[in-house]
Amino acid sequence: MVGELPEESSTFVGREGELKLLVEALSSSTRRLVALTGGGGIGKSRLALAAARAVEDRFPDGVRWADLSPVTGDRLLVSAVSKAVGLADQTPRHPVEALCAFLATRRLLLVLDSGEQAWAAGRDLVGDLLTACPGLTVLVASRRCFGLAEEKVLELGPLPADGPDALALFTERAVTCRGRLAHADLAEAGRICRRLEGIPLALELAAAQTAHATLREISAGLGSRLDTGAAAPDGRPERHRTMATAIGWSHELCRPADRLLWARLTVFGGSFDLPSARAVCTGGPLTETGVSEGLERLTAQSVLHRRGGRYWMLGAVRDYGRRWLTALGEHQEVAGRHARHFLRLLRLADAEWLGPRQITWFTWSREAYTDLCAALEHLLGERPDEALDLAGRTVFFWTCCGRLHEARAYLELALSQPSTPGPHRTRAMWALGVALALHGEYASARELSERCGFAAAEDGDAEGVLGAAYAGGLTALLAGRPQEALLIVDTALSAAPGPDLASGSRLRCLLVRVFAYTALDRLAEAGAEAQRLRKDCLAIGERWTLSYLDYQLTLIRLSQDRPVEALRYARASLESKRAIEDAFGSALGLDLLTAALSAAGRHEAAARMAGVADSYWRTTGHPQRGTPELAPLRERFEQLARQSLGAPRYEGAFRAGLAADHREALGAWLDGEH
Repeated sequence: MVGELPEESSTFVGREGELKLLVEALSSSTRRLVALTGGGGIGKSRLALAAARAVEDRFPDGVRWADLSPVTGDRLLVSAVSKAVGLADQTPRHPVEALCAFLATRRLLLVLDSGEQAWAAGRDLVGDLLTACPGLTVLVASRRCFGLAEEKVLELGPLPADGPDALALFTERAVTCRGRLAHADLAEAGRICRRLEGIPLALELAAAQTAHATLREISAGLGSRLDTGAAAPDGRPERHRTMATAIGWSHELCRPADRLLWARLTVFGGSFDLPSARAVCTGGPLTETGVSEGLERLTAQSVLHRRGGRYWMLGAVRDYGRRWLTALGEHQEVAGRHARHFLRLLRLADAEWLGPRQITWFTWSREAYTDLCAALEHLLGERPDEALDLAGRTVFFWTCCGRLHEARAYLELALSQPSTPGPHRTRAMWALGVALALHGEYASARELSERCGFAAAEDGDAEGVLGAAYAGGLTALLAGRPQEALLIVDTALSAAPGPDLASGSRLRCLLVRVFAYTALDRLAEAGAEAQRLRKDCLAIGERWTLSYLDYQLTLIRLSQDRPVEALRYARASLESKRAIEDAFGSALGLDLLTAALSAAGRHEAAARMAGVADSYWRTTGHPQRGTPELAPLRERFEQLARQSLGAPRYEGAFRAGLAADHREALGAWLDGEH
């Protein structure tokens, strides 16, 4: 799960003294910023992880881990940190302001791993967080400290080359590659450790070579390269030359095709899977089969690491490959293939929105976030029409995944570029209208949706007309104008007739109609329309619209004083929201679940789930939100539960729900007996 401490891919060896110092620094009440610095491959991340596990119990709100290695610039930094701490802000506030407000009352440890590419922005962000959040402690594992006044700097060096830890690390990794080492091999292993100066990544790369070379051959090969006396790059310490030599030697030992694959893989923003590697890296001497086999060889050599079906590179190894890709003159070409591949996947995800693979594509959109951003950055500079297409298709995937700010920012940027009028531009316009409406900027959203509708009508773009109508209808609903919402979508549906499931935009317009009927107290029509559409969604396996239909049916049944049915629909809505991992939608659904529990006489459960709902709302940056008709319903059933339990008992149950892990609490309720 994002933000939680990552799994360890191998055992932690040595570093007892450094670990003790780091734990003491993190436990100090006078030091709230600790920087663990050192060169690439020195073991900063692994030591930071060990320390974070050791002190986890000392922070009431836990430890959150932000992997900043995929962050290539300032734009994505705050987003990565917000995601790590569990904030999916849906407000129009500046993202840094929202993050500071979210963490202001929490006592937790935030670990920022890597992030050298956005060093200046990281320094400013950490300064703001430490000022605004008195209970926050920050551990930075990076090649460079921030130089802030209250920063405690611990510089991490190599393992002692003559000590037992370097030898233990090398032999453990070597045994993994080739099986048991003979006693006679230990002396040669010690020589390798000394030649590589105890640098952990260098040791692991050398150990990987034991699968096809003897230790004597490895030692001789390293020696011939290290003895050339090449200067350390940029006047840095000698061990940087050793690290570069170790990586370079691993590179030399690769087959030519594997070297090319190594270089091309560096265009990925983070981890990647086999199909994407094939799509992006195949070309010239690299066949699809060659890519598949090359991934296995690079993994065996510790150039790549694998968990499940996904691969990734450590920072120092990635840096080497990027330099090689630039030297080959292939960066723009491969980046272009990468961008086109992810645009093609997003188009497929959008095409399969109405179907059983919708949840699969939601999962994919979260995993591919950094690659989608990299594709957008490339297309904005090279192919602005395709950038519009890509940005316009992100909106529903990203808003459900807590990326509303990012979706809006890229849509605004793409629309600001010169581009060709037509469906791509129209779609980006109404997608931005949706983002503006969700940010509460109703006047701007309404104006943009109207312009988009006129443009789509002039182009004869029926799908654009429906998309603009959905954005306009949503805006009117949120602004408390259900009659206007109904008029907007009915007009568009009449102008562009077709089957209910002909497109996502048509189905979303029909959903707006259900919401409008409910708000206008036309409950019989709302219920009949919702049941008809619900049957269609169940038949094709669609979950996003289904979740909101079940939400509306909960609201309708509560208004009709049918709490048992309301509970059933509330549960179904939240099941879909959990599958999508939609925090904002879960918060809305929990409000209705709370009301349904109270209506059914289960007042203590209602109070507890109200606390869980409040916790969800806090992760979105809102106290509570939704269409206007929801507020009085919340208040009515909260008062019923409070009166039935008495204020002390209600508050106790509410606080218990608020203190619980909100995802676990929701999961326990959904998976339990009711």
